[in-house]
Amino acid sequence: MAQIANARILITGGASGIGRLMAEKALRRGADSVMIWDNDAVALAKTLESLRGSGLRAEGEQIDITDTEAVIGLAGRTQTGWGVPDILVNNAGTVVGKYFEEHTHEEIERTMKVNILAMMHVTKAWLPLMSASGRGHIVNIASSAGMAACPRISVYVASKWAAIGWSESLRLELEEKATGMKVTTVTPYLISTGMFEGAKSSVLPILDPDSVAERILKDVQRNRVFSRMPGIVYAMPFFHGILPQRWFDRIVGKWFGIHGMMRAFRGRSQG
Repeated sequence: MAQIANARILITGGASGIGRLMAEKALRRGADSVMIWDNDAVALAKTLESLRGSGLRAEGEQIDITDTEAVIGLAGRTQTGWGVPDILVNNAGTVVGKYFEEHTHEEIERTMKVNILAMMHVTKAWLPLMSASGRGHIVNIASSAGMAACPRISVYVASKWAAIGWSESLRLELEEKATGMKVTTVTPYLISTGMFEGAKSSVLPILDPDSVAERILKDVQRNRVFSRMPGIVYAMPFFHGILPQRWFDRIVGKWFGIHGMMRAFRGRSQG
């Protein structure tokens, strides 16, 4: 089992949502320290103040992880001043809820950079140092949207499909090379955080952030290959494989209401 107690944990996008909850829960489980990388300087300062005020050892750095050179540089400085993470949680993400033709080119590029390219570059920056110890755990937060297409978030879906495929391939490579490292790919359904504000679900339950953070940490401790929530998401690849596509569209998309969940989407308030 992976050890959270006494571990150093680095979380991208850890100043809010499930990233912040994972940071707090890991520290209360006895993690040595948590390093948070986040682009939102205000949220980062508030999170660090809250964690430290509770007597928990938390550090943080403001960074735009889509800036690859900044990622490489900060990884070097973090190694010197804080150390090498035992557990790396690639949690940062973004979503734009609109039809593809309504996207700007900048929105397309930003979504792909945050949700998959930055995930790769952050991992690449740390992987040699983590694997040198013969242990370590990489946690990649993807989405159930990476397993079934959905209108109004086509670019987000594309980024999460890529994240799942890359994460699984990385796991196989690390196993083939006998590095001792583990990879857990997380594919939750909608979580009730500001990121998906306004999204509706007619059948499947919208997930509670606290429960999601708790489940991820438990699955990391168990070295689970996948952490999928709710449980029915584990059946999605099976149904996608055996059902004709039009039946899959009808059952998953129409009957379960997946295709309509983004109609009232507003997203996180920028004010």
